[in-house]
Amino acid sequence: MYEPKIIGFLCNWCSYAAADLAGTSRIQYPSNMRAIRVMCSSRIDPEHVLRAFVNGADGVLIAGCHPGDCHYISGNYKTERKYVLMRKMLEQFGIDPRRLRLEWCSSAEGGKFAQVVTEMTEELRTLGPIQLGAGD
Repeated sequence: MYEPKIIGFLCNWCSYAAADLAGTSRIQYPSNMRAIRVMCSSRIDPEHVLRAFVNGADGVLIAGCHPGDCHYISGNYKTERKYVLMRKMLEQFGIDPRRLRLEWCSSAEGGKFAQVVTEMTEELRTLGPIQLGAGD
């Protein structure tokens, strides 16, 4: 059975802590995501997302602090603007933009984090393996 590979770029202050809370609370969710901790979601360059897909990821999750709660004041607003552009860029490269997801998870939302990973895994299973260069 096909199991998608997800790269998760997680904000150090909120989303990475939410993932940690989900784990310590023993909340079950698929193990399809590999977490990369970043200091702020705004530090994720579109090149990082493209590189993840080129290197075999079927999906990319960007998760950060809720708008207004960023430890760097406006980082998540910058992330949101980049996200819109990244989805358009993926379409131009023939990659289904549903393979990129942006979510806000505070450090107290371990359950929400687990739900996001579960939903994304199920959606990617439906989409099937990524076929770069074949019009995904």
